Amino acid sequence: MSWYEQWFDTDEYELVYRNRDESEASQLIDLIEEITEPEPGSSLLDVGCGRGRHAVDFATRGYKVTGLDLSKRSLEAARERATAAGVDVRFIHGDMRDPIPAAFDRVINLFTAFGYFESQAEHQRALDAMAGSVDRDGWFVQDFLNADYVKSNLVAADVRTVGEWEVRQSRRIEESRIRKHIEFRQGEASHSFEESVALLDRSDLEALHVAAGLEVVEVVGDYDGGPAGPHAPRVILFARRA
Repeated sequence: MSWYEQWFDTDEYELVYRNRDESEASQLIDLIEEITEPEPGSSLLDVGCGRGRHAVDFATRGYKVTGLDLSKRSLEAARERATAAGVDVRFIHGDMRDPIPAAFDRVINLFTAFGYFESQAEHQRALDAMAGSVDRDGWFVQDFLNADYVKSNLVAADVRTVGEWEVRQSRRIEESRIRKHIEFRQGEASHSFEESVALLDRSDLEALHVAAGLEVVEVVGDYDGGPAGPHAPRVILFARRA
């Protein structure tokens, strides 16, 4: 079983990432609206939607949102989030590498919900599937880590207390991937998980887009819309069908 098939469905994942910034999600959505100027009520597919941070925010703004994720537990949490917000979001269980037979005004892939796979062919397969869901006049938006920034600012290790657990995280760059080891300790007991994401740089991502039949229109480097470059934390690509 691949690491991502296990890790995202665990209690421990919830603990490590439970304090994700809601305002950061809204900031990114503001940026997407500013650049792509969607019509009111536009349809939107959130690929790798996780626990629904972005999908639910989009739905509260009046969009017709579908969220797709491989993690059943994440989808359960996303449905609960949508219910609590009083919005209707369609959440479906699926693999981003498999095409969806529908077209959307906007297709989004945010917060580095990509790069999990071991081969470039699998990454291309996922990009092809997402691009195939973009309507003729629609947009595809992908938000990924900036490989150059990660290499220069990698935090090799940190320790923090989350609930009753001591969480030890160590990170290393190996074979063009960032690999993270996450250990949970409670007294004498301990167990651990792994994360591993390909360090795809801007040129890698743009090549995947072009091969999928997309034209990259704009690239920015942070959620404020700042310029892309080696010192920017993100690579956010805005693309249309070529």
